[in-house]
Amino acid sequence: MPAPRQHLFHPANAGAYREAVGAAVDHLVAHLAATAGRPSGGVSPREAAQRVAAVDLDRPLGTGPDALAELSRLWLDDAIWFHEPTAAAHLNCPVVIPALAAEVFVSGVNASLDTFDQSAGATFIERHLVDWTTARIGWGPGADGIFTTGGTQSNLQALLLARGQQVAPVDRLRIFASADGHFSVQKAARVLGLGDAAVVPVAVDHARRMDPTALASALADAVASGEVPMAVVATAGTTDFGAIDPLPEVAALARAYGAWFHVDAAYGGGLLVSARRRDRLDGIELSDSVAIDYHKTWFQPVSCSALLVRDGATLGHVTWHAAYLNPKDSAHPNQVDKSLQTTRRFEALKLWMTLRVMGADAIGEHLDAVIDLADAVAAELTAMPEIDVAAAPQLSTIVFRWCPPGLDDDEVGRLNAAVRAELFDSGRALVAATRVDGRSYLKLTLLNPVATVDDVLGVVALVRATGRRLLAGPAETGARDGRVAVLR
Repeated sequence: MPAPRQHLFHPANAGAYREAVGAAVDHLVAHLAATAGRPSGGVSPREAAQRVAAVDLDRPLGTGPDALAELSRLWLDDAIWFHEPTAAAHLNCPVVIPALAAEVFVSGVNASLDTFDQSAGATFIERHLVDWTTARIGWGPGADGIFTTGGTQSNLQALLLARGQQVAPVDRLRIFASADGHFSVQKAARVLGLGDAAVVPVAVDHARRMDPTALASALADAVASGEVPMAVVATAGTTDFGAIDPLPEVAALARAYGAWFHVDAAYGGGLLVSARRRDRLDGIELSDSVAIDYHKTWFQPVSCSALLVRDGATLGHVTWHAAYLNPKDSAHPNQVDKSLQTTRRFEALKLWMTLRVMGADAIGEHLDAVIDLADAVAAELTAMPEIDVAAAPQLSTIVFRWCPPGLDDDEVGRLNAAVRAELFDSGRALVAATRVDGRSYLKLTLLNPVATVDDVLGVVALVRATGRRLLAGPAETGARDGRVAVLR
């Protein structure tokens, strides 16, 4: 028998695999240690593009060390490090070590979860995790679900199932979602051929939660116009404010109008394992489907998410049988019957290893820690002069802006945007931007359980100090690209 190719994962190459993986881990850990309090290198898109474009992919480097050195130059030297307390821009979390260890097996074995004869026991690990999560939601034994790439895919599949329950013409179907809900609802409507007008935005209250009175009015108006409520989408953790819609009230209205009730808990789903705040999800058990991103508030690596349904039979709306893969008479339990995907990585193993090593309570404690952090930081910011906090945090995001005297509203918005860009360029801190009622704001997204109040207030201090330098003028600050000019 001829020797296997040297780069293939094979018993004869086990030593080379161990050496390559060990070298990669050492290289990564060395970069981790060298971040030195900076969440990024501040590379510009132009610089990053030029470096990558200069690589001739038809001329391999030939050795692992050379490839790792090149990887540092192209990416790792300027990568975004989410373990840094000053990385507070997006819903990306530092990840737990048991899940990282699981990645070795996910990639090394390379199982595909579409059919049992490609995955064997992995099929049942995923199914057990689905059952465990649906029980946490409060559903019975008829519930089911499937792991997905993220909340966008989960929301798409949920709305596809909702459409499958309807017999009305497509042009009459309507989806009702919070005005602060995730844009993936609109994208799903387009993909499903319903069009942009099919999504009816529902006003929010002072706490940025869907207003049940506004929802009731919108539903009644739609029916009076001959439209059919296909689905009501509640959000358990809006991207900007972490707002959790009043789930029992929304559920009752959805049921009264015969609409599918979906809960987008991509952000807030981690509350299912919180010992102190699980009650914030009361009413989630009344839903027909739930989207959960384990790679947000469960501290898992991307991608690790799920769509869960109260009645497993509804997943039949995505079932298609192929003779070569999952014929109707198959004796095997094939997960592709439930999924929009065919080939699918064994992402569930990451959550499995986390639960088996750390336990669910430890995940919940991490989430409670970042919510406590957001509450404490928001209290400090609310007491600060010249800081405008848009709303009290409900999970772990804080929407705010610095409002120095003498600037009008538009100038404040441009200043805060310039500050955000300047901080990214410097690599010193990462904050996000958003708009609230037409006004520009900054946003702190806190998903680091080891960050402290002082760490986060330090980012706010950087915002103010950077803003003051920008206002002083380009000659004194060295500000790039003439950003200060937009303020004058």
